Amino acid sequence: MTIAPTPLPDALVPLTDRALARLAHALGGQIPLHGNRDLTLFLRQLAVTSDFALDTLCRQPGLLAHLAQDGCPPLAPPVLDPQQASEWPALLRRWRTAMSTRLVWRDLAGMDSVEATLAGSTTLAEQCLQLGLEALEQDFAVRHGVVRSADGQAQRLVVFGLGKLGGGELNFSSDVDLVYAYPQGGESDGARPLAAEEYFARLGQRLARLLDETTVDGFSHRVDLRLRPFGNAGRVALSFNGMDQYFQREGRDWERYAWLKARTVAGDIAAGEEWLATLRPFVYRRYLDFTALDGLREMKAAITAEVARREMHDDIKRGAGGIREIEFLCQALQLIRAGREPALRERRLLHALAALVDAGQIAAEDGAALRDAYLFLRRLENRLQMLRDAQTHTLPADPLDRLRLAVGLGYAGWEGLQAALAVHQQRVSTEFGALLAPRKGHVAPDALANYWRGLRDGGDAQLLADMGFTDPGGADQMLREFAQSMGVQALSDAPRARLDRVLPALLHAATRSPQPDAALKRVLGLLQAILRRTSYLALLDEQPSALARLVDVLARSALLAERLAAYPLLLDELLDVRVSGPLPTLQEMQAECRQVLAMEDPESALRWLNEIRLALSFRMAMATLDGRQRALDSTRQLAELAQVVVATVLEMAEADLRAAHGEVAGGRFAIIGYGSLGGLELGFGSDLDLVFLHDHPADVDASDGARPLEPGRWYARLAQKVMALLGAVTAAGRLYDIDVRLRPDGGKGALVSSLASYREYQRDRAWTWEHQALVRARGVAGDAALLEAFEQVRAQTLGRERDADVLRADVVKMRQRMRAELDRSDAARMDLKQGAGGVVDLEFLLQAGVLGNASRHPALLAPRDTPGQVDALAAIGWLPAGRAQALHAAHATLLDLGLACTLDRRPRMAVGSDALDTARAVISEACADAGLAFDGQ
Repeated sequence: MTIAPTPLPDALVPLTDRALARLAHALGGQIPLHGNRDLTLFLRQLAVTSDFALDTLCRQPGLLAHLAQDGCPPLAPPVLDPQQASEWPALLRRWRTAMSTRLVWRDLAGMDSVEATLAGSTTLAEQCLQLGLEALEQDFAVRHGVVRSADGQAQRLVVFGLGKLGGGELNFSSDVDLVYAYPQGGESDGARPLAAEEYFARLGQRLARLLDETTVDGFSHRVDLRLRPFGNAGRVALSFNGMDQYFQREGRDWERYAWLKARTVAGDIAAGEEWLATLRPFVYRRYLDFTALDGLREMKAAITAEVARREMHDDIKRGAGGIREIEFLCQALQLIRAGREPALRERRLLHALAALVDAGQIAAEDGAALRDAYLFLRRLENRLQMLRDAQTHTLPADPLDRLRLAVGLGYAGWEGLQAALAVHQQRVSTEFGALLAPRKGHVAPDALANYWRGLRDGGDAQLLADMGFTDPGGADQMLREFAQSMGVQALSDAPRARLDRVLPALLHAATRSPQPDAALKRVLGLLQAILRRTSYLALLDEQPSALARLVDVLARSALLAERLAAYPLLLDELLDVRVSGPLPTLQEMQAECRQVLAMEDPESALRWLNEIRLALSFRMAMATLDGRQRALDSTRQLAELAQVVVATVLEMAEADLRAAHGEVAGGRFAIIGYGSLGGLELGFGSDLDLVFLHDHPADVDASDGARPLEPGRWYARLAQKVMALLGAVTAAGRLYDIDVRLRPDGGKGALVSSLASYREYQRDRAWTWEHQALVRARGVAGDAALLEAFEQVRAQTLGRERDADVLRADVVKMRQRMRAELDRSDAARMDLKQGAGGVVDLEFLLQAGVLGNASRHPALLAPRDTPGQVDALAAIGWLPAGRAQALHAAHATLLDLGLACTLDRRPRMAVGSDALDTARAVISEACADAGLAFDGQ
């Protein structure tokens, strides 16, 4: 060991002299201290830092030589002999004090970082718990036997560590927060049997006494059982079922903070961790949960009051800018967001802080400052406790102790340490205050707040006129009706207080929107939907950015206003950093949707899949609404999302059918997407055109399950199951409406076609318009080999030689018929889809081009999307290059206009404009040049 000489202040020299003299006396002169100058210098520093460590060395003289070895190795844990139970307390205490002295030694020698010291304290506590529990279990097995469940399985106590023990960051002289549980009820099988509840309660109490009681050798670990369900009034140990019932009925906000860090530390660890996974929905809500801040405010207020009452202003844990504020800050952000962002579900504070920085919830600079402050405060806390092995967090008042603390941490005196501490505390206090006080930044102007609160007895609509509402009388009436509605009247005090803050702020935001009256109507509709959901009122109350964003979206999109009101969980998206970032790729959407396949409950899985679809389509809508991408990209993403959802639902349906009826050996099933799904041009709220195919070996006549089905019926059931799942109504809505009329023979045909019958139909009986539809069709889910077989049928069908005149006549006839039946254009507006020069005209043009040329140019069959088909036809010279570019622009213009109508819940009709007129002219001219006289000319 090489320790650089550090001159000690004169005031500390007598203290260290006395300490070394005591140690020399205890050693009986066996170690020549003055013959090893480095060790002597180190022991002087140890004497300054820790009376506890010097006392331990004096009581255990042999420990010094062990610690002075290279690397300062750990000591072997004691063996708790079942026949010598009276020796257990002494063995545990001596080992704990020796290992704790080792932690002091390694800290002072610079061998361990702060994190390593905290981890070492945690490991030591866990080892003592495990040693004690294993010894007591053997004793209980002899006295009472082993508790067995109804099925004969042996049951063990489960010891949960909460707080810093659970987080793996136990301070040097901390108590350990424990909660006891056991998997199931039952009775022990010994000569003196006990019911499980009594058995595990006694075992837990014995374990606590074994560690906690103070003897001549001190204590091992202080045990705190007050965090168990119902606190001191609750049972010492509960079954998992009892724990479940408690958290479902009684769980409180502060317990979410406590159980966020929970970890199984002794006993049946596997069972404990499995149960903790089931508690996750209590700790982390599926939505952004700003109600977590209410619990935090209450806890912080109680702590602040205690600090003031007991004059604990020098408490570096609970005082302003202390350790607890860093913990609360991280835990609050975790509770708010980790239900949606699993990466934030972290027990360890420093890891949670890093995850919050990575997720963009804490700025990198602020995260670094908080990390530095936390490590500084935890090191200072450890040194406070190392001094006398006392559970203290308060800076000493004694001048000599202050000097010892400062010098031990490398400062010349107390003033230097105090100044460094103040810098960190101020930074922590600033960050923590910013978390708890966002609402102060978005209080609405007093006039609007007073107007809202005065509606019951008065209120002046002129104020609304002055604020910019076009119809102030109508706005006033809507607000009065809302204020008098049963939903508002039934609110309890806390939600009503939130509403009184939120609604004036929403009104103020509405006045700044382009359409104040429309925004107000949609705002009130949304508020009616969320009045009973305090978490969403909390979100708007706590997050001014969400509130302003919400009003902006409501003002500009009737569709998104409807969806937000119907599914308030979408409010989370307004604060999700991903909503303004890059849209997910096909692979990322697949990964997100496939998560539901791991769920055992089909109903929950379907609801979750709906929530994923809602959230992803909402992000796509926001990107379109904000102008971050054109409609062409959004429609492709919507089609890709639908494809992923269909594939996921098919897996769910297949699993369900196999469980009931087995599977068809060698059988294959596939889903083909037609229309806008096939053409990668899906709109918001569009239905899906699907065709189902199957194939199976001729010698297989039934599925192989307990209730076998003939193959045709098996695949018909599978298709019906897929349709039922896609159309099932859940709390998050339904996935998609399905249209299967494009199957062979339409509504008269079988729901599922065999590959052979599909091939025969397309070859011999399909009309030209059905081949046009096939141009955009593509496989979206199912067996890869069957999808490849479909591609071969499609290529054979579309690649045949065709009479050009007959083809043109068939295409024109069908288009004119559709125009007559579906075109809603009038003198002022054009039907963007069915009108002359609209989307369908372009699709028919391209389909005619593919059908007329595919026999000579097979490459035309590859693209299903409009841009791809335009490029393919330009590549063979059927479309001039200049016209191809003009058609691309025309197509994008029509999609932009059409999607804008959809987002604002208007029919896809548009008045003339330069861009629209140009697009129509380009498409109409291209159709005419191709001999497609859709206008009858």
